[in-house]
Amino acid sequence: MNSETAVLVFESLSSPVRLAIYRLLVKAGPSGLVAGHIASELGLAANNASFHLKALTQAGLIAAEAEGRFLRYRAKVGVMVELIAYLTDDCCAGHPELCGAVALTPDCTPTSCNSL
Repeated sequence: MNSETAVLVFESLSSPVRLAIYRLLVKAGPSGLVAGHIASELGLAANNASFHLKALTQAGLIAAEAEGRFLRYRAKVGVMVELIAYLTDDCCAGHPELCGAVALTPDCTPTSCNSL
């Protein structure tokens, strides 16, 4: 992943509605959800849901598959995994194996991180 893609993903998720949609689709797993169910679950008007689903699709966070008259949406969790890898690539001065220990340290200060 590059910085342009990371920014696009963050911009897309900066909307509370899009973040809720993405989280709902992650929860749904591989079976995904049709647009109408997403709108109903989140209390959105159909056109509002479509607007946000399109933005998430363009950002590469979700995929849509036609099922007759409906579109089924699924979270592309791999994109989120790539984003996390991009963000933590240089973790702990280039020692990513230490990132697990840092994640368990609630208040990582230079002193506590250096001891890892």
